[in-house]
Amino acid sequence: MWCKFTSLHNFSKHLSVLHLGVRHVLYNRGFMQQLFKVSIGVFLLILSNSTFAKDCNEKCQLDQVGAYFSALDKVAKKGSTLSDIDALLALTHDDIKYAHVEYQANFTKESWRKAFIRNLELGRYQNTEKNQIRILNSIAGKNYIAIEYSHGLIQENGEWEHTDKYLAIFGFKDGKLSLVKELW
Repeated sequence: MWCKFTSLHNFSKHLSVLHLGVRHVLYNRGFMQQLFKVSIGVFLLILSNSTFAKDCNEKCQLDQVGAYFSALDKVAKKGSTLSDIDALLALTHDDIKYAHVEYQANFTKESWRKAFIRNLELGRYQNTEKNQIRILNSIAGKNYIAIEYSHGLIQENGEWEHTDKYLAIFGFKDGKLSLVKELW
C-alpha cells in the first residue's frame, strides 16, 4: 500500500481526501441523528395532540348527555345535596358554558354551581323518584349534538309519560361536556 504513494505529497493529498471523507460521514451521521430526533419529536407531538384532543363521536355524545340528565335528575330531587351538584358538574369541562335562551341565562362552571346551590338552599328541588328526563331524539355533529328531550313521570303502570318537549345543543371538548345551550 505504501508503494501507491510515490511521494510525500501524494500521501498527504490522499490523507486530506480521507480526512474529508471521514468528516463528511461524521457530519452526515450527526445530521442523520438530529433528523431522527426531530422526526421522533414530531411523531410524539402528533400522537399526543390526537390523544388529548379527543373527539366525542355520537355514542360518546349520547352517553354523556344521558349521564348529564341522570345527574340533573338527582339534583332536582327532594333531599339532593351539594355532592349531587358536584357530581353533575364533574361531568363537564372546566370551560363549560351554560346558556338558556328564554331565561337569558349565561353561566360559567363556577356561576352555574352557585345557581344550583342557591336553588338547593331555597328548597326549589322537589322532584320524586318518579320524575325523569329522557332523550327523545338526537342529531349528532362533530363535537356537537342537538337533543330533543322531555321531563316526564313514571306512571303507576311503570310507563313513562312525557310532558313538554325541549331542545338543547350540547358541545364537547376534550371528551367532556363544554356547552349546554337550552333553546326553549
